[in-house]
Amino acid sequence: MTEPDDHGIPWAMQIAVRYERADPADHVSTCEVAARAVVALLASEDAQHGAWSEPIRIWRDAAIRKLVRRARPAPWLGVQHLPGVTVTQGKAAARAFVPAPVRPLPPELAKLQVEGTELPRTGPSSTVGAYLLIALNPHIEMTTGKAAAQCGHAAQLSWEAMTPQQRATWAADAYRVRVTTATPAHWARQPGQIHVVDAGFTELDGPTETVRAWWPPAHWPDWKQA
Repeated sequence: MTEPDDHGIPWAMQIAVRYERADPADHVSTCEVAARAVVALLASEDAQHGAWSEPIRIWRDAAIRKLVRRARPAPWLGVQHLPGVTVTQGKAAARAFVPAPVRPLPPELAKLQVEGTELPRTGPSSTVGAYLLIALNPHIEMTTGKAAAQCGHAAQLSWEAMTPQQRATWAADAYRVRVTTATPAHWARQPGQIHVVDAGFTELDGPTETVRAWWPPAHWPDWKQA
């Protein structure tokens, strides 16, 4: 099996988010469902003990690069047969695919747009009672696609850091996540159990902390409902 540095080709987990032009999902729900799809894939039996475990090991040993692509209804249906896990949440849906070299990709996946994925920012999350809280950095601007990838990183790192009992509790809740944006004051005083620093290859100018995460709800900061 090809290793990540063979011929200079990196590996990535591709994530497709469903995009309905007439009635699109919102920014926050899309970030939440992408994070859930990432963990649902990593926690699956195929990933833990089956055919997906080796490609995940190869990808994880090099980096946790994720690329979010948007898919209109027909292309969305066209990628559902590719190895991965789909999660839906209201109008939002995301499918996380088994990590692989970024090229060549299956044609159905390669034709999905990567850059400029932006969905309506209609207000705070409607998710209540979730196990994990992810907060976006209030000092930076990210497209929905970039923010969704960063939330996926935070969800993955949180899941990897959890105890077996915490993982089981989260799994029983279908890996639900609440995504919010911290205020500058909250960001300054709440470091988070997990923090994600983006390398700055796309959108951001240099290494930048993008998101933080907390679990279980008893450890969420006091501004959790902001």
